[in-house]
Amino acid sequence: MPFSETGSIEHPLQRFFTAVRPQPTFQWERYQQRDVLVINHEQCRAVFSRQGAQLLHFEPCGQKPWLWCAAQWPLVGAIRGGVPVSWPWVGRHPGESGWPANGWGRLLDWKLVDSQEHAGGVTLHWQLKLWDWQADLYAELGQGMDLRLTTRHQDSEVCHFGHGFHPYWRISDVADVALQGLEGTHGYDELTRSACEHEGDLRILGGCQRVFEHAGVLELRDDAWQRSLSIDTGDSDRTVVWHPGNRPLLGVGGEEAMGFLRVEAASGVDECLSLAPGQHATLSLQATLAH
Repeated sequence: MPFSETGSIEHPLQRFFTAVRPQPTFQWERYQQRDVLVINHEQCRAVFSRQGAQLLHFEPCGQKPWLWCAAQWPLVGAIRGGVPVSWPWVGRHPGESGWPANGWGRLLDWKLVDSQEHAGGVTLHWQLKLWDWQADLYAELGQGMDLRLTTRHQDSEVCHFGHGFHPYWRISDVADVALQGLEGTHGYDELTRSACEHEGDLRILGGCQRVFEHAGVLELRDDAWQRSLSIDTGDSDRTVVWHPGNRPLLGVGGEEAMGFLRVEAASGVDECLSLAPGQHATLSLQATLAH
């Protein structure tokens, strides 16, 4: 595993941005048996996978990457890292035990409908149609990151679903970061299986899997990197904070896992959302550099 000059593990997808020659803004590449779209703009660098319309790498120019991604991907199945899209359910399916956790959306290839560049960055539109359902993912990338997921269906009855963004935020070390903005928030600790009310900064000691009744802005402070990210989960009804601690992750080395913290936006976690014909539901995730 290569290391940077500062001693931290290099992002595996930075290899696409080492060319001396000028690169096109959008370029398809083949990497670890997946199609990936490499974005090289004067405002940012990014990589999407066609599978899952998953933003795997995002780096505003002049900054460290904001997203973590595993160095090795499974031959088939979900890619661990970036911003996986959970759709059209979050967690286990409520009725089909054999269906994949967090839905089909992160396993299927999405269609790139549109990609545009402008002075401030790039905009992209991805789309997935599945049975009577349609999901549209809009991304605006520049010096900040803005993702919006819209869901519609053409069924004649009210349907139930859930959706989520599960970003792996890249950090110096999980032991050295603090998440601010959860003061007084109620939630549930999946590890202790008990209700919790948080006070002060959230620091990760030995793993974390907490679901908070929270929507809006949080700040991820990384003193070692002298960086704070402002993370806005919009009007999602749940914010999930997750890290495995010392528990092993399949295909991920121990030191690798210390370099991320998941702060997620999700709706329909405990009770599915209802969507009538003609209605649409939107989930958003925004991040900017905090000042």
